[in-house]
Amino acid sequence: MNDILPDEADIWEQFEEVVRDWLRGYGYRPIRTPILEHTPLFKRAIGEVTDIVEKEMYSFEDALNGERLTLRPEGTAACVRAVVQHNLLFSAPQRLYYSGPMFRHERPQKGRYRQFHQVGVESLGFAGPDIDAEQILMCQRLWDDLGLTGLRLEINCLGQADERARHRAELIGYFEQHIDALDEDAKRRLHTNPLRILDTKNPDMQALVQGAPKLIDFLSDASRAHFDGVRAILNEAGLPHQINPRLVRGLDYYNLTVFEWVTDKLGAQGTVCAGGRYDGLIEQLGGKPAPACGFAMGIERLLALWQAEGFEPQRHAPDVYIVHQGPTASLQAFAVGEQLRAEGFSVITHCGGGSFKSQMKKADSSGATLAIIIGENEAEKNEAAVKNLRDGGEQITLPSAQLTEKLSELLYLGDFLDGDL
Repeated sequence: MNDILPDEADIWEQFEEVVRDWLRGYGYRPIRTPILEHTPLFKRAIGEVTDIVEKEMYSFEDALNGERLTLRPEGTAACVRAVVQHNLLFSAPQRLYYSGPMFRHERPQKGRYRQFHQVGVESLGFAGPDIDAEQILMCQRLWDDLGLTGLRLEINCLGQADERARHRAELIGYFEQHIDALDEDAKRRLHTNPLRILDTKNPDMQALVQGAPKLIDFLSDASRAHFDGVRAILNEAGLPHQINPRLVRGLDYYNLTVFEWVTDKLGAQGTVCAGGRYDGLIEQLGGKPAPACGFAMGIERLLALWQAEGFEPQRHAPDVYIVHQGPTASLQAFAVGEQLRAEGFSVITHCGGGSFKSQMKKADSSGATLAIIIGENEAEKNEAAVKNLRDGGEQITLPSAQLTEKLSELLYLGDFLDGDL
């Protein structure tokens, strides 16, 4: 797990501002759920024989009451639990999003930490292929907003439970005929979750996996029609995509459409966004049957891509830095600072003492546009000196009552000269 220090946190905040604007543009509303949930929630939702539940969850027993609790490894299960518990689908379908830390006990590497952060998007109560396609198109809109390039879209259709059951039986039979070619992980999964064998990264098994029965050959007409509907919208929008029959996702709740956005710029951690449809999960968690789909994106990975594209964070410098010396001047400095903040200026009032020279150095390094200088002489006359730190202009002295008006003029002029207006 890692700290996010101020310089890096500035990038996170700018990213989050872009994301919030993007989500509002599609009508999504925020939901916030606890970081801790009861462990059975994830076992029921994700699947007991998935890697997440078997090897990666941070679970423990509450010493006070003996309950089994887990730090959330993903956001969909918690979001659906909240929707069911609070009956949010009673009046209308919901478009929801969340953002925050998730936890998995994985081997840390570039772009992957044991505490990592995701933005998740969930659409609940929508049955047609249009919402699947909209979510995929949403992602492309965000990549454009961020200026990201080189992301590829892979999609697949997992069909429905009965279709996967027929495929599963064929898959087990196929791999049993080649049992000696399976690695230990594949043998362990053979009778519990054989679909995950298709996602193996073992180079010695690639030829075997390529020859395995393909789920798409077991799809019903209805499942094919749904998938064709998604692809028709993507094609109409001109969004390139590749059908990947080995794309199965690592969570049991998916059905029909699944998709991933992948890149070659992050080494082994190539997936930056993934999701799909999970029509059975709401009923599985105790709600009335309702369709749903969603996706999640890894913030750390997207930020790495954003910076690789040359993004440099905008430093949020204050408008004003107040320099002061002397007991009366210091009291006035704090009063002036509060007066200016009330008018909407961002202000740093110097703390810690020091000479005027040392304070002016700190004012300059803060990035502030203007310095307000108050000494005992200025304080006695209820005045303040103002100096533009960026253009080297002459220092002027003003009555304190005129500071707000004059600062507005000086800052407006500076913005105009910088071409910001």
